[in-house]
Amino acid sequence: MFFSLSSWQLGILIFAVIGGASVVGVLLGRYARRDADSYRETIGVLQGALLGVVGLILAFGLSLAVGRYQDRRAHVVDDANTIGTAYLRAQTISEPQRSRSLALLRRYNDLAIQLTYEIPGSAAIRRTAAEQGGVQQDLWRLAAEAMNREPVASAERLYLDSLNEMIDQQTVRVAGLNNRVPDAVLWLQVLGAAFALGFLALYLAMLGRGVVPVFAAAALVSFLVLVTFDLDRPTRGLIKVPATPLIAEAATMRLPPAAPAPR
Repeated sequence: MFFSLSSWQLGILIFAVIGGASVVGVLLGRYARRDADSYRETIGVLQGALLGVVGLILAFGLSLAVGRYQDRRAHVVDDANTIGTAYLRAQTISEPQRSRSLALLRRYNDLAIQLTYEIPGSAAIRRTAAEQGGVQQDLWRLAAEAMNREPVASAERLYLDSLNEMIDQQTVRVAGLNNRVPDAVLWLQVLGAAFALGFLALYLAMLGRGVVPVFAAAALVSFLVLVTFDLDRPTRGLIKVPATPLIAEAATMRLPPAAPAPR
């Protein structure tokens, strides 16, 4: 559910749920202020315990999102490195497979860049991954032709190894994009934060304190929850996984090949 929403819709939803719970808590606290002497202390202890538990839940969810974000950044770097290695080694195989493979690798790198900007789980990213798979098949066929022509040559063997690593890395990267924080954890963060802030507002309203600290706390907690969600949305929001290594690799590929074609 959460990943199908835009960033604005997600932010409004989180602020509405947590802020709404705070408003309800304030209203209930003002209504129960006259008869609150008998259970005021109990509610105070309960809201303190809830805030502590919610703090642990928020920290747990944030650590999950940060770990996945770091993994996705590392996958982009690994993807660029394996494509670059395959491109360099493709320059050492014989023609005509050399020129065809170099052109296909440039196309493959462009698709890898495109993958960075598409929403995980969408039809667009499935089409891009499928197109990458087709390019992989063409590259493997050309590599096999070069290998069959010179079965004892070392250049073709090294190129096949690098091509295999590149294909494996694409699978790792796509799997990492789809590896999200479970919805149950996200729901627990939102509803737990709303429940805890609602009890805090209830307790302060029963004491006759101002409501400004309550709504300040609600805004802060909502922003923290939104950051957790944003970290787990690699192609949308304020925190994105950059395609810088792949873009740099594309710039390198536009230069003339460093190794001359073998005779």
